[in-house]
Amino acid sequence: MKKFGRRADDMPVRMPGAVLVAPPAAPSVQPVPPPLPPTEPSIAPPASGLFASAPKREEPSHHPVMPASLRERVIEQIEPSVATTVSRDVLRRQIEEIIHGIANQERLELSGREQLFLAEEIADDMTGYGPLRPLLLDETINDIMINGPSNVYVERAGKLERVAVRFRDNDHIAAVAQKIASQVGRRVDESSPMVDCRLPDGSRVNIILPPLSIHSPCISIRKFPSRRFNIAGMIENGTMNAALGQLLEIASRCRLNVLVSGGTGSGKTTLLNALSQFIDHSERIVTIEDAAELQLQQPHVISLETRPPSLEGTGQVTQRDLLWNALRMRPDRIVVGEVRGAEAFDMLQAMNTGHDGSVSTVHANSTRDALTRVENMVQMGQVNLPSRAIRAQIVAALDLIVQVERMRDGQRRIVQVSEVIGLEGEVITTNDIAFFEYKDEDIHGRISGTYRSTNAVPKFKSRLVYYGLDRAWAEAMRQI
Repeated sequence: MKKFGRRADDMPVRMPGAVLVAPPAAPSVQPVPPPLPPTEPSIAPPASGLFASAPKREEPSHHPVMPASLRERVIEQIEPSVATTVSRDVLRRQIEEIIHGIANQERLELSGREQLFLAEEIADDMTGYGPLRPLLLDETINDIMINGPSNVYVERAGKLERVAVRFRDNDHIAAVAQKIASQVGRRVDESSPMVDCRLPDGSRVNIILPPLSIHSPCISIRKFPSRRFNIAGMIENGTMNAALGQLLEIASRCRLNVLVSGGTGSGKTTLLNALSQFIDHSERIVTIEDAAELQLQQPHVISLETRPPSLEGTGQVTQRDLLWNALRMRPDRIVVGEVRGAEAFDMLQAMNTGHDGSVSTVHANSTRDALTRVENMVQMGQVNLPSRAIRAQIVAALDLIVQVERMRDGQRRIVQVSEVIGLEGEVITTNDIAFFEYKDEDIHGRISGTYRSTNAVPKFKSRLVYYGLDRAWAEAMRQI
Protein backbone atom coordinates (compact mmCIF):
# COMPACT_ATOMS: atom_id res chain seq x y z
CA MET A 1 0.00 0.00 0.00
CA LYS A 2 1.28 3.44 -0.90
CA LYS A 3 1.77 5.98 1.87
CA PHE A 4 1.39 9.71 1.89
CA GLY A 5 1.66 12.54 4.36
CA ARG A 6 -0.31 15.47 5.67
CA ARG A 7 0.58 18.67 7.43
CA ALA A 8 2.21 18.18 10.82
CA ASP A 9 -0.40 20.29 12.57
CA ASP A 10 -3.22 18.07 11.27
CA MET A 11 -4.45 15.28 13.48
CA PRO A 12 -3.91 11.80 12.05
CA VAL A 13 -7.00 9.93 10.97
CA ARG A 14 -8.19 7.25 13.38
CA MET A 15 -11.27 5.49 12.11
CA PRO A 16 -12.19 1.82 12.06
CA GLY A 17 -11.09 0.10 8.87
CA ALA A 18 -9.04 3.08 7.62
CA VAL A 19 -6.64 1.89 4.99
CA LEU A 20 -6.02 4.92 2.83
CA VAL A 21 -4.69 7.68 5.06
CA ALA A 22 -1.12 7.49 6.38
CA PRO A 23 0.42 9.12 9.50
CA PRO A 24 1.34 12.83 9.21
CA ALA A 25 4.67 13.82 7.68
CA ALA A 26 7.01 16.73 8.44
CA PRO A 27 5.81 20.11 7.11
CA SER A 28 8.83 20.50 4.88
CA VAL A 29 8.14 17.24 3.09
CA GLN A 30 5.95 17.33 0.02
CA PRO A 31 2.63 15.68 1.10
CA VAL A 32 2.31 13.77 -2.15
CA PRO A 33 4.57 10.71 -2.63
CA PRO A 34 6.82 10.36 -5.66
CA PRO A 35 4.80 9.83 -8.84
CA LEU A 36 4.02 6.26 -9.77
CA PRO A 37 4.55 4.83 -13.24
CA PRO A 38 1.95 6.08 -15.73
CA THR A 39 -0.18 2.95 -15.48
CA GLU A 40 -0.66 3.05 -11.70
CA PRO A 41 -1.73 6.47 -10.40
CA SER A 42 -5.15 6.44 -11.95
CA ILE A 43 -8.01 4.10 -11.35
CA ALA A 44 -8.31 1.04 -13.55
CA PRO A 45 -10.23 1.64 -16.83
CA PRO A 46 -13.49 -0.02 -15.77
CA ALA A 47 -13.80 2.44 -12.87
CA SER A 48 -12.51 5.82 -14.05
CA GLY A 49 -13.40 8.85 -11.93
CA LEU A 50 -17.03 9.81 -12.22
CA PHE A 51 -18.50 13.29 -11.98
CA ALA A 52 -21.43 12.50 -9.74
CA SER A 53 -24.54 14.60 -9.57
CA ALA A 54 -25.62 16.37 -6.41
CA PRO A 55 -27.18 13.92 -3.96
CA LYS A 56 -30.47 15.80 -3.76
CA ARG A 57 -32.74 16.88 -6.55
CA GLU A 58 -33.12 20.36 -5.13
CA GLU A 59 -29.43 21.11 -5.75
CA PRO A 60 -28.71 23.82 -8.34
CA SER A 61 -28.47 22.73 -11.96
CA HIS A 62 -24.71 23.47 -12.10
CA HIS A 63 -21.96 21.57 -10.32
CA PRO A 64 -18.72 22.98 -8.98
CA VAL A 65 -15.85 22.46 -11.39
CA MET A 66 -12.82 21.01 -9.64
CA PRO A 67 -9.29 21.53 -10.96
CA ALA A 68 -8.14 18.41 -12.79
CA SER A 69 -4.82 18.59 -10.95
CA LEU A 70 -6.61 18.34 -7.59
CA ARG A 71 -8.51 15.25 -8.66
CA GLU A 72 -5.31 13.67 -9.95
CA ARG A 73 -3.44 14.41 -6.72
CA VAL A 74 -6.20 12.83 -4.67
CA ILE A 75 -6.26 9.72 -6.83
CA GLU A 76 -2.47 9.43 -6.59
CA GLN A 77 -2.83 8.99 -2.85
CA ILE A 78 -5.29 6.11 -3.14
CA GLU A 79 -4.28 2.50 -3.50
CA PRO A 80 -7.03 1.07 -5.76
CA SER A 81 -6.54 -2.53 -4.65
CA VAL A 82 -6.99 -1.52 -1.01
CA ALA A 83 -9.81 0.98 -1.64
CA THR A 84 -12.00 -1.74 -3.13
CA THR A 85 -11.92 -3.67 0.15
CA VAL A 86 -13.70 -0.99 2.21
CA SER A 87 -17.28 0.25 2.11
CA ARG A 88 -18.24 3.29 0.09
CA ASP A 89 -18.95 5.38 3.20
CA VAL A 90 -15.55 4.62 4.73
CA LEU A 91 -13.86 5.33 1.41
CA ARG A 92 -15.68 8.65 1.01
CA ARG A 93 -14.78 9.82 4.52
CA GLN A 94 -11.13 9.04 4.01
CA ILE A 95 -11.07 10.72 0.60
CA GLU A 96 -12.56 13.79 2.27
CA GLU A 97 -9.62 13.78 4.69
CA ILE A 98 -7.19 13.62 1.78
CA ILE A 99 -8.91 16.52 0.01
CA HIS A 100 -8.99 18.57 3.21
CA GLY A 101 -5.25 18.01 3.75
CA ILE A 102 -4.35 19.00 0.19
CA ALA A 103 -6.62 22.06 0.37
CA ASN A 104 -4.90 23.20 3.59
CA GLN A 105 -1.43 22.54 2.22
CA GLU A 106 -2.05 24.43 -1.02
CA ARG A 107 -4.30 27.10 0.55
CA LEU A 108 -7.06 26.21 -1.90
CA GLU A 109 -10.37 27.98 -1.48
CA LEU A 110 -12.70 25.01 -1.41
CA SER A 111 -15.98 25.10 0.44
CA GLY A 112 -17.15 22.15 2.48
CA ARG A 113 -19.74 21.41 -0.18
CA GLU A 114 -17.12 21.35 -2.93
CA GLN A 115 -14.88 19.04 -0.92
CA LEU A 116 -17.81 16.70 -0.26
CA PHE A 117 -18.76 16.81 -3.93
CA LEU A 118 -15.29 15.73 -5.07
CA ALA A 119 -15.15 13.01 -2.42
CA GLU A 120 -18.53 11.67 -3.55
CA GLU A 121 -17.36 11.75 -7.16
CA ILE A 122 -14.21 9.73 -6.58
CA ALA A 123 -15.91 7.28 -4.21
CA ASP A 124 -18.69 6.63 -6.70
CA ASP A 125 -16.07 6.18 -9.40
CA MET A 126 -14.28 3.45 -7.47
CA THR A 127 -17.28 1.62 -6.02
CA GLY A 128 -20.13 2.20 -8.48
CA TYR A 129 -21.26 4.03 -11.58
CA GLY A 130 -20.57 7.63 -10.60
CA PRO A 131 -23.20 10.03 -11.96
CA LEU A 132 -25.57 7.14 -12.48
CA ARG A 133 -25.72 6.32 -8.78
CA PRO A 134 -28.36 8.88 -7.71
CA LEU A 135 -30.41 8.14 -10.83
CA LEU A 136 -30.32 4.40 -10.19
CA LEU A 137 -31.39 4.96 -6.59
CA ASP A 138 -34.31 7.22 -7.58
CA GLU A 139 -37.36 4.94 -7.68
CA THR A 140 -39.41 7.49 -9.63
CA ILE A 141 -37.15 7.06 -12.67
CA ASN A 142 -37.97 4.33 -15.21
CA ASP A 143 -35.39 5.01 -17.92
CA ILE A 144 -31.98 6.69 -18.04
CA MET A 145 -30.61 7.94 -21.37
CA ILE A 146 -27.03 9.22 -21.64
CA ASN A 147 -26.56 11.02 -24.96
CA GLY A 148 -23.38 12.92 -24.10
CA PRO A 149 -21.28 14.23 -21.20
CA SER A 150 -23.83 16.93 -20.32
CA ASN A 151 -26.84 15.57 -22.17
CA VAL A 152 -28.65 13.14 -19.86
CA TYR A 153 -32.38 12.46 -19.82
CA VAL A 154 -34.64 10.36 -17.61
CA GLU A 155 -38.23 9.21 -17.86
CA ARG A 156 -40.59 9.80 -14.95
CA ALA A 157 -44.25 8.80 -15.15
CA GLY A 158 -43.96 8.31 -18.90
CA LYS A 159 -42.48 11.78 -19.54
CA LEU A 160 -38.91 12.61 -20.57
CA GLU A 161 -36.97 15.30 -18.73
CA ARG A 162 -33.39 16.50 -18.81
CA VAL A 163 -31.41 16.23 -15.58
CA ALA A 164 -28.37 18.08 -14.24
CA VAL A 165 -26.03 15.11 -14.38
CA ARG A 166 -22.65 15.48 -16.06
CA PHE A 167 -19.79 13.29 -17.13
CA ARG A 168 -16.35 14.81 -17.63
CA ASP A 169 -15.97 13.78 -21.28
CA ASN A 170 -16.70 11.01 -23.76
CA ASP A 171 -13.93 8.82 -22.36
CA HIS A 172 -15.63 9.06 -18.98
CA ILE A 173 -18.88 7.68 -20.43
CA ALA A 174 -17.00 4.92 -22.25
CA ALA A 175 -15.25 3.88 -19.03
CA VAL A 176 -18.59 3.56 -17.23
CA ALA A 177 -19.97 1.57 -20.16
CA GLN A 178 -17.01 -0.82 -20.06
CA LYS A 179 -17.45 -1.34 -16.34
CA ILE A 180 -21.14 -2.16 -16.75
CA ALA A 181 -20.49 -4.62 -19.58
CA SER A 182 -17.56 -6.35 -17.91
CA GLN A 183 -19.59 -7.14 -14.79
CA VAL A 184 -21.76 -9.58 -16.76
CA GLY A 185 -19.02 -10.98 -18.97
CA ARG A 186 -19.74 -8.77 -21.97
CA ARG A 187 -17.31 -6.49 -23.76
CA VAL A 188 -17.77 -3.16 -25.51
CA ASP A 189 -14.94 -1.54 -27.45
CA GLU A 190 -14.03 -0.45 -30.96
CA SER A 191 -14.20 -4.01 -32.28
CA SER A 192 -17.57 -4.61 -30.62
CA PRO A 193 -19.21 -1.18 -30.25
CA MET A 194 -22.75 -2.40 -29.46
CA VAL A 195 -23.88 -4.53 -26.54
CA ASP A 196 -27.01 -5.46 -24.62
CA CYS A 197 -26.35 -6.33 -21.00
CA ARG A 198 -27.79 -5.85 -17.53
CA LEU A 199 -26.97 -4.45 -14.14
CA PRO A 200 -26.79 -6.71 -11.09
CA ASP A 201 -30.34 -5.69 -10.08
CA GLY A 202 -31.73 -6.81 -13.45
CA SER A 203 -31.94 -3.39 -15.12
CA ARG A 204 -31.52 -3.66 -18.89
CA VAL A 205 -28.65 -1.73 -20.51
CA ASN A 206 -27.87 -0.92 -24.14
CA ILE A 207 -24.51 0.59 -25.04
CA ILE A 208 -23.32 1.94 -28.38
CA LEU A 209 -19.92 3.56 -28.92
CA PRO A 210 -18.35 5.68 -31.67
CA PRO A 211 -17.99 5.49 -34.60
CA LEU A 212 -21.50 4.00 -34.67
CA SER A 213 -22.67 6.74 -32.32
CA ILE A 214 -21.27 9.81 -34.04
CA HIS A 215 -20.94 12.38 -31.28
CA SER A 216 -20.59 10.43 -28.05
CA PRO A 217 -20.97 7.00 -26.46
CA CYS A 218 -24.63 6.41 -25.59
CA ILE A 219 -25.99 4.38 -22.69
CA SER A 220 -29.68 3.53 -22.33
CA ILE A 221 -30.87 1.92 -19.10
CA ARG A 222 -34.31 0.44 -18.51
CA LYS A 223 -34.42 0.29 -14.74
CA PHE A 224 -35.66 -2.79 -12.99
CA PRO A 225 -38.43 -1.68 -10.61
CA SER A 226 -37.85 -2.43 -6.96
CA ARG A 227 -41.59 -3.02 -6.66
CA ARG A 228 -42.76 -6.05 -8.59
CA PHE A 229 -46.10 -5.25 -10.18
CA ASN A 230 -48.74 -7.94 -10.11
CA ILE A 231 -52.11 -7.82 -11.81
CA ALA A 232 -53.68 -6.12 -8.77
CA GLY A 233 -51.00 -3.41 -8.86
CA MET A 234 -51.53 -2.85 -12.59
CA ILE A 235 -55.27 -2.50 -12.02
CA GLU A 236 -54.56 0.04 -9.30
CA ASN A 237 -52.27 2.17 -11.47
CA GLY A 238 -54.69 2.20 -14.41
CA THR A 239 -53.02 -0.25 -16.80
CA MET A 240 -56.27 -2.23 -16.98
CA ASN A 241 -59.58 -2.55 -15.18
CA ALA A 242 -60.55 -5.33 -12.78
CA ALA A 243 -62.58 -7.31 -15.32
CA LEU A 244 -59.74 -7.34 -17.85
CA GLY A 245 -57.34 -8.38 -15.12
CA GLN A 246 -59.62 -11.31 -14.30
CA LEU A 247 -59.67 -12.37 -17.98
CA LEU A 248 -55.85 -12.39 -18.10
CA GLU A 249 -55.71 -14.38 -14.87
CA ILE A 250 -58.08 -16.98 -16.33
CA ALA A 251 -56.03 -17.12 -19.55
CA SER A 252 -52.89 -17.85 -17.57
CA ARG A 253 -54.54 -20.47 -15.37
CA CYS A 254 -56.01 -22.19 -18.45
CA ARG A 255 -52.53 -22.41 -19.98
CA LEU A 256 -53.36 -20.31 -23.05
CA ASN A 257 -50.42 -19.29 -25.24
CA VAL A 258 -50.14 -15.51 -24.98
CA LEU A 259 -48.18 -13.03 -27.08
CA VAL A 260 -47.69 -9.60 -25.47
CA SER A 261 -47.29 -6.89 -28.12
CA GLY A 262 -46.34 -3.23 -27.84
CA GLY A 263 -43.85 -0.51 -28.58
CA THR A 264 -40.60 0.27 -26.81
CA GLY A 265 -41.17 1.16 -23.17
CA SER A 266 -44.86 0.25 -23.28
CA GLY A 267 -44.64 -2.19 -20.37
CA LYS A 268 -44.49 -5.57 -22.14
CA THR A 269 -41.98 -7.12 -19.74
CA THR A 270 -43.81 -5.76 -16.70
CA LEU A 271 -47.05 -7.34 -17.91
CA LEU A 272 -45.30 -10.63 -18.68
CA ASN A 273 -43.90 -10.71 -15.14
CA ALA A 274 -47.37 -9.99 -13.75
CA LEU A 275 -48.97 -12.78 -15.78
CA SER A 276 -46.43 -15.23 -14.39
CA GLN A 277 -47.90 -14.92 -10.90
CA PHE A 278 -50.74 -17.27 -11.90
CA ILE A 279 -48.44 -20.10 -13.04
CA ASP A 280 -48.65 -23.04 -10.67
CA HIS A 281 -45.60 -23.41 -8.45
CA SER A 282 -45.31 -27.08 -9.36
CA GLU A 283 -44.48 -26.26 -12.99
CA ARG A 284 -40.99 -26.12 -14.48
CA ILE A 285 -40.44 -22.86 -16.40
CA VAL A 286 -37.57 -22.07 -18.78
CA THR A 287 -36.99 -18.40 -19.66
CA ILE A 288 -34.94 -17.33 -22.69
CA GLU A 289 -33.65 -13.77 -23.09
CA ASP A 290 -30.95 -11.69 -24.75
CA ALA A 291 -30.29 -9.93 -21.45
CA ALA A 292 -31.87 -11.62 -18.45
CA GLU A 293 -34.41 -9.29 -16.84
CA LEU A 294 -37.48 -11.42 -16.17
CA GLN A 295 -38.18 -12.01 -12.49
CA LEU A 296 -40.71 -14.81 -12.32
CA GLN A 297 -42.22 -15.60 -8.96
CA GLN A 298 -42.12 -19.41 -9.05
CA PRO A 299 -39.49 -21.58 -7.32
CA HIS A 300 -38.75 -23.79 -10.35
CA VAL A 301 -37.42 -21.35 -12.96
CA ILE A 302 -34.44 -21.91 -15.26
CA SER A 303 -33.13 -18.64 -16.74
CA LEU A 304 -31.15 -18.85 -19.99
CA GLU A 305 -29.28 -15.94 -21.58
CA THR A 306 -27.70 -15.55 -25.01
CA ARG A 307 -23.96 -15.09 -25.49
CA PRO A 308 -22.24 -12.87 -28.08
CA PRO A 309 -19.34 -14.15 -30.20
CA SER A 310 -15.79 -13.99 -28.85
CA LEU A 311 -13.02 -11.82 -30.28
CA GLU A 312 -12.31 -14.64 -32.73
CA GLY A 313 -15.95 -14.67 -33.83
CA THR A 314 -16.74 -18.00 -32.22
CA GLY A 315 -18.85 -19.19 -29.30
CA GLN A 316 -22.02 -17.23 -30.07
CA VAL A 317 -25.23 -18.65 -28.58
CA THR A 318 -28.47 -17.24 -29.99
CA GLN A 319 -32.03 -17.36 -28.71
CA ARG A 320 -32.72 -20.00 -31.31
CA ASP A 321 -29.95 -22.19 -29.91
CA LEU A 322 -31.38 -21.77 -26.42
CA LEU A 323 -34.89 -22.66 -27.61
CA TRP A 324 -33.62 -25.87 -29.15
CA ASN A 325 -31.86 -26.71 -25.90
CA ALA A 326 -34.88 -25.74 -23.77
CA LEU A 327 -36.99 -28.40 -25.51
CA ARG A 328 -34.61 -31.01 -24.05
CA MET A 329 -34.94 -29.65 -20.51
CA ARG A 330 -38.46 -30.98 -19.88
CA PRO A 331 -40.13 -27.56 -19.49
CA ASP A 332 -43.81 -27.18 -18.65
CA ARG A 333 -43.79 -23.64 -19.99
CA ILE A 334 -41.32 -21.68 -22.11
CA VAL A 335 -41.11 -17.92 -21.71
CA VAL A 336 -39.23 -16.03 -24.44
CA GLY A 337 -38.44 -12.52 -23.22
CA GLU A 338 -38.65 -11.02 -26.68
CA VAL A 339 -38.91 -12.54 -30.16
CA ARG A 340 -36.76 -10.61 -32.61
CA GLY A 341 -35.78 -12.95 -35.43
CA ALA A 342 -35.75 -16.47 -36.80
CA GLU A 343 -36.34 -17.92 -33.32
CA ALA A 344 -40.04 -17.03 -33.84
CA PHE A 345 -40.42 -20.29 -35.77
CA ASP A 346 -39.00 -22.31 -32.89
CA MET A 347 -41.25 -20.46 -30.44
CA LEU A 348 -44.30 -21.50 -32.49
CA GLN A 349 -43.00 -25.05 -32.66
CA ALA A 350 -42.57 -25.15 -28.88
CA MET A 351 -46.12 -23.88 -28.36
CA ASN A 352 -47.37 -26.59 -30.71
CA THR A 353 -45.51 -29.46 -29.05
CA GLY A 354 -47.14 -29.69 -25.66
CA HIS A 355 -45.80 -26.55 -23.97
CA ASP A 356 -49.13 -24.83 -23.43
CA GLY A 357 -49.17 -21.67 -21.38
CA SER A 358 -46.05 -20.25 -23.00
CA VAL A 359 -45.65 -16.48 -23.14
CA SER A 360 -43.52 -14.16 -25.26
CA THR A 361 -43.31 -10.50 -26.31
CA VAL A 362 -42.91 -8.78 -29.65
CA HIS A 363 -42.61 -5.19 -30.88
CA ALA A 364 -45.73 -4.22 -32.85
CA ASN A 365 -48.29 -1.43 -33.06
CA SER A 366 -51.44 -3.56 -32.90
CA THR A 367 -52.50 -7.15 -32.46
CA ARG A 368 -52.89 -7.51 -36.24
CA ASP A 369 -49.41 -6.09 -36.80
CA ALA A 370 -48.05 -8.56 -34.24
CA LEU A 371 -49.22 -11.46 -36.41
CA THR A 372 -47.55 -9.94 -39.45
CA ARG A 373 -44.33 -9.39 -37.50
CA VAL A 374 -44.25 -12.99 -36.33
CA GLU A 375 -44.84 -14.22 -39.88
CA ASN A 376 -42.03 -12.06 -41.24
CA MET A 377 -39.63 -13.23 -38.54
CA VAL A 378 -40.41 -16.87 -39.29
CA GLN A 379 -39.61 -16.23 -42.96
CA MET A 380 -36.20 -14.87 -41.93
CA GLY A 381 -35.16 -18.38 -40.91
CA GLN A 382 -37.49 -20.51 -43.06
CA VAL A 383 -37.19 -18.95 -46.50
CA ASN A 384 -38.77 -21.84 -48.40
CA LEU A 385 -41.76 -22.27 -46.09
CA PRO A 386 -45.03 -21.20 -47.80
CA SER A 387 -46.88 -18.28 -46.24
CA ARG A 388 -49.99 -20.37 -45.69
CA ALA A 389 -48.01 -22.98 -43.77
CA ILE A 390 -46.53 -20.26 -41.54
CA ARG A 391 -49.97 -18.77 -40.86
CA ALA A 392 -51.34 -22.21 -40.05
CA GLN A 393 -48.55 -22.60 -37.47
CA ILE A 394 -49.38 -19.19 -35.97
CA VAL A 395 -53.09 -20.03 -35.70
CA ALA A 396 -52.35 -23.38 -34.07
CA ALA A 397 -49.84 -21.92 -31.61
CA LEU A 398 -51.30 -18.61 -30.40
CA ASP A 399 -54.48 -18.13 -28.40
CA LEU A 400 -54.35 -14.50 -27.26
CA ILE A 401 -52.50 -11.33 -28.25
CA VAL A 402 -52.39 -8.53 -25.67
CA GLN A 403 -51.54 -5.06 -26.95
CA VAL A 404 -49.91 -2.64 -24.50
CA GLU A 405 -49.38 1.05 -25.27
CA ARG A 406 -47.73 4.01 -23.58
CA MET A 407 -50.28 6.69 -24.30
CA ARG A 408 -49.61 10.39 -24.77
CA ASP A 409 -50.39 11.17 -21.12
CA GLY A 410 -47.54 8.84 -20.11
CA GLN A 411 -49.88 6.14 -18.78
CA ARG A 412 -49.23 2.57 -19.91
CA ARG A 413 -52.47 0.76 -20.74
CA ILE A 414 -53.69 -2.44 -22.27
CA VAL A 415 -55.55 -1.15 -25.32
CA GLN A 416 -56.51 -4.38 -27.07
CA VAL A 417 -56.90 -8.09 -26.31
CA SER A 418 -57.47 -10.22 -29.41
CA GLU A 419 -58.20 -13.90 -29.85
CA VAL A 420 -56.58 -15.74 -32.77
CA ILE A 421 -59.51 -17.66 -34.26
CA GLY A 422 -58.43 -19.42 -37.45
CA LEU A 423 -57.44 -19.20 -41.08
CA GLU A 424 -59.88 -18.20 -43.82
CA GLY A 425 -58.22 -18.61 -47.17
CA GLU A 426 -54.91 -16.79 -46.79
CA VAL A 427 -56.02 -14.49 -43.96
CA ILE A 428 -55.71 -15.08 -40.21
CA THR A 429 -58.99 -14.16 -38.53
CA THR A 430 -59.04 -12.56 -35.10
CA ASN A 431 -61.65 -11.29 -32.67
CA ASP A 432 -61.28 -8.43 -30.21
CA ILE A 433 -62.16 -9.77 -26.79
CA ALA A 434 -61.71 -6.29 -25.33
CA PHE A 435 -60.44 -2.92 -26.52
CA PHE A 436 -59.90 0.50 -24.96
CA GLU A 437 -62.21 3.25 -26.20
CA TYR A 438 -60.98 6.83 -25.72
CA LYS A 439 -63.46 9.30 -24.20
CA ASP A 440 -61.70 12.53 -23.19
CA GLU A 441 -58.95 13.98 -21.03
CA ASP A 442 -59.02 16.06 -17.88
CA ILE A 443 -57.42 19.46 -17.23
CA HIS A 444 -54.17 17.72 -16.31
CA GLY A 445 -54.00 15.96 -19.68
CA ARG A 446 -54.82 12.53 -18.28
CA ILE A 447 -56.73 10.34 -20.73
CA SER A 448 -59.90 8.57 -19.67
CA GLY A 449 -61.88 5.88 -21.45
CA THR A 450 -63.66 2.57 -21.10
CA TYR A 451 -63.19 -0.99 -22.28
CA ARG A 452 -65.60 -2.53 -24.78
CA SER A 453 -66.18 -6.19 -25.55
CA THR A 454 -67.78 -8.17 -28.37
CA ASN A 455 -69.01 -10.87 -25.95
CA ALA A 456 -68.26 -13.52 -28.59
CA VAL A 457 -67.76 -17.13 -27.51
CA PRO A 458 -64.00 -17.81 -27.65
CA LYS A 459 -62.60 -20.67 -29.70
CA PHE A 460 -60.87 -21.98 -26.57
CA LYS A 461 -64.14 -22.44 -24.67
CA SER A 462 -63.43 -26.16 -24.33
CA ARG A 463 -60.22 -25.26 -22.51
CA LEU A 464 -62.18 -23.02 -20.13
CA VAL A 465 -64.63 -25.83 -19.46
CA TYR A 466 -61.79 -28.30 -18.89
CA TYR A 467 -60.33 -26.06 -16.17
CA GLY A 468 -63.75 -25.19 -14.74
CA LEU A 469 -63.36 -21.47 -15.49
CA ASP A 470 -65.95 -20.98 -18.24
CA ARG A 471 -68.46 -19.28 -15.91
CA ALA A 472 -65.78 -17.02 -14.45
CA TRP A 473 -64.79 -16.01 -17.99
CA ALA A 474 -68.39 -15.23 -18.95
CA GLU A 475 -68.87 -13.15 -15.79
CA ALA A 476 -65.70 -11.15 -16.44
CA MET A 477 -66.80 -10.51 -20.04
CA ARG A 478 -70.14 -9.11 -18.80
CA GLN A 479 -68.33 -6.73 -16.44
CA ILE A 480 -66.13 -5.26 -19.17
